[in-house]
Amino acid sequence: MPILTKRQNKTPLGLYIHVPFCRSKCQYCDFYSLACKDDKLMDGYLDAVCAHVKEAGALAPNYKVDTIYFGGGTPSFFGADGIATILATIRRNFDVDNAAEITLECNPDSVNDRMLHRMRAEGVNRISLGIQSDDDDLLSKLGRPHNYAQAVSAYQRIRKAGFKNVSVDLMYGLPGQTLRTWQETLDHVLRLLPEHVSCYGLKVEEGTPFHEYKEMLNLPDDDLQADMYLAAVEMLRSRGYRHYEISNFARKGLYSRHNMKYWTGGEYLGFGPSASSDFAGKRFVLSRDLQSYITGIRDGGEVMEDVQEIPLRERAGEYLMLRLRTHHGIVADEYERKFLLPFAPLQEVLGKYSQLGYTDVNDEGRWHLTAKGYLISNTIISELLMAQDESQPMSRF
Repeated sequence: MPILTKRQNKTPLGLYIHVPFCRSKCQYCDFYSLACKDDKLMDGYLDAVCAHVKEAGALAPNYKVDTIYFGGGTPSFFGADGIATILATIRRNFDVDNAAEITLECNPDSVNDRMLHRMRAEGVNRISLGIQSDDDDLLSKLGRPHNYAQAVSAYQRIRKAGFKNVSVDLMYGLPGQTLRTWQETLDHVLRLLPEHVSCYGLKVEEGTPFHEYKEMLNLPDDDLQADMYLAAVEMLRSRGYRHYEISNFARKGLYSRHNMKYWTGGEYLGFGPSASSDFAGKRFVLSRDLQSYITGIRDGGEVMEDVQEIPLRERAGEYLMLRLRTHHGIVADEYERKFLLPFAPLQEVLGKYSQLGYTDVNDEGRWHLTAKGYLISNTIISELLMAQDESQPMSRF
């Protein structure tokens, strides 16, 4: 594997571990995952991830790990023993902050008391539960292996095990879903009082079963999906949640610290097939094939794909695209200091959209999108990128 540049200064670092195993594959899912319970394959994956963590840890002596995120796939389906082994390997090979946020994604059908108590004992302090809907018919259409009663039971077990930071995932824009049924779903799930809620609109991606017969799905049109989104924003606001990112809402101070790294330019390392990294000035993705990943790690072969050093102007574009996903937004002095580009052309675009109610600026001069602006974020960001491309670098003096 290529040797990555070491850093001399202590730097916060997030770790993402992609667990590619599921009980079954959802009809809409385009993430890399395998619907299987192959113990030999799982053991090979575990050995590869632990070896990879050990190798990467030697390259990061001056980093402090402050977030760890187990995503998938379904990490809870992989099991507590495997997750615990990976965590122990991380702690032996990285400097992990005592207050690190450690998140585990779970599906309701694979949650049990033993797993939860073991995870809590191992230091997991945040659970992300994939509920998606309170409608059993919709869950069945989505290919989800649980019903809503199982989701509620799983949530209660999580609380009983002592977890005080729980996120739930919900989806809107589902087949045959109406604005009223979506609002009812939100109301039912919010009665559980999670600390964090992610609301994602269904996207029918190529290569998924849904894509093969999307014309028969009776999906809500774009206008109805927009109404569903704005209804969620309003209902969550009224229940005390802060809208801190396009699709994410949290009670005060309980946003996903790990995901904020992606949106604010923090560094992170990924492990497992298809995992992405942005580390030591380089961005890369790991092989999107489990067997290739296992073999590559075991035999010292190549597992990285598309390794790039990102030019400063491209980083400037990412700053716009990612920061404007969040309530934090963008600000002139930070932008000009980091990228040596003038903010004035961007402010002209932002000001135009402000008159239409799509952008706003706070007392600190930070520009951000409004809830309505998030609905046309691609249009606004495209125009900002054009203005950026046409601008000339500022003098350092």
